[in-house]
Amino acid sequence: MKVRITEYLEIDLSREMWCCQRCSGDLVPATENYKRGCRVKMRDTREVYRPLVETGAYTFAPDPDYCRLLEFYCPHCAAQVENEYLPPGHPITHDIQVDLTQLKEKYGLK
Repeated sequence: MKVRITEYLEIDLSREMWCCQRCSGDLVPATENYKRGCRVKMRDTREVYRPLVETGAYTFAPDPDYCRLLEFYCPHCAAQVENEYLPPGHPITHDIQVDLTQLKEKYGLK
């Protein structure tokens, strides 16, 4: 049985695996950070936020020396699962932690 967690993530409760909701591809065990099972692309913020005014030093892009944009993709179908802004050197965040025991109880799989 699969339970949808976000738009592109679900958990297969019987196997305790994070899966892509789009293609059903396995990512990593549900006890881990799902981002570890994704392909990661680091983007230059100046590439994402193009300047509105071509002249001058100021743009709407965060300074890449202080901020990086990470995009997380399903390794099977390349759907973008998540993105996050982090300072350089900061570890990838662990933003979703599910109580598998309680979730299984909720769906009668205990």
